[in-house]
Amino acid sequence: MIQTLQTNHFTLVLSGGGALGIAHLGILHDLEKQKLFPAEVVGTSMGGVIAACMAIGMNENEIYQEIQKFSSVLKWIKFSFQGNAIIDNAKLETIFTQIFGKKKIKDTIIPLKIIATNLINGNKKVFTKEDDIYIKDAILTTIAIPGVFDEHMIDNKPYGDGFLCENLGIQEATFEHILAVDVLGKNSFEKELPDNFFKTSNVLEMFEKSMRLIILNQTKTHLENTDKNVILIEPMTKDYKTFQFNDYKALRDLGLGLI
Repeated sequence: MIQTLQTNHFTLVLSGGGALGIAHLGILHDLEKQKLFPAEVVGTSMGGVIAACMAIGMNENEIYQEIQKFSSVLKWIKFSFQGNAIIDNAKLETIFTQIFGKKKIKDTIIPLKIIATNLINGNKKVFTKEDDIYIKDAILTTIAIPGVFDEHMIDNKPYGDGFLCENLGIQEATFEHILAVDVLGKNSFEKELPDNFFKTSNVLEMFEKSMRLIILNQTKTHLENTDKNVILIEPMTKDYKTFQFNDYKALRDLGLGLI
């Protein structure tokens, strides 16, 4: 694996997965240790946040410091009683403005691609340097889980989370060699049904497992239909929920030692 990455330009693809995406940082840590740097980064949802930070030149430790700010959800959650979602994006927008300022995708050091979904027609939208938009706006589209976060408008079009169309953006990779990190892969769910005392816990676990299975099968299809050389890494995220940002240290450690 390392020899392939050392001798070829490669695209780093980071999947979505909410808090599970913090495991990407462990991968970034090991890449830096091996002095391996991608020629392009592609990200969806939480993977898009980390990809964007990397693309503007932030190192893994700097990104980790920012991620810690998410450990207390009250710092970025603002409940909304209007519109199509339960959470207003105002606090998140402030955080991303502080990180990215007025940088646009075309201003990144490493070429960046962010995947989102057009909520009117369901089409995939890949924001690149060709789109004259701020990085923080692209981020607000790719993290907007429908019904949870407000959709984000760009050019009068509503966009939502990229996981709806491509959670692991290998189809968007420019280079022949791809290092793809999927935190919602085969290691993201238990191989048995939930068996809690309370039915409500079982129902919630079944819902989350079902979503992970849908995304897993979507990714399988994309992997089966690519002719590129994909090095796939799937951190063991099954013991964590997508909202457990407070476990940022343990989640980061899941990505260590996998390269």
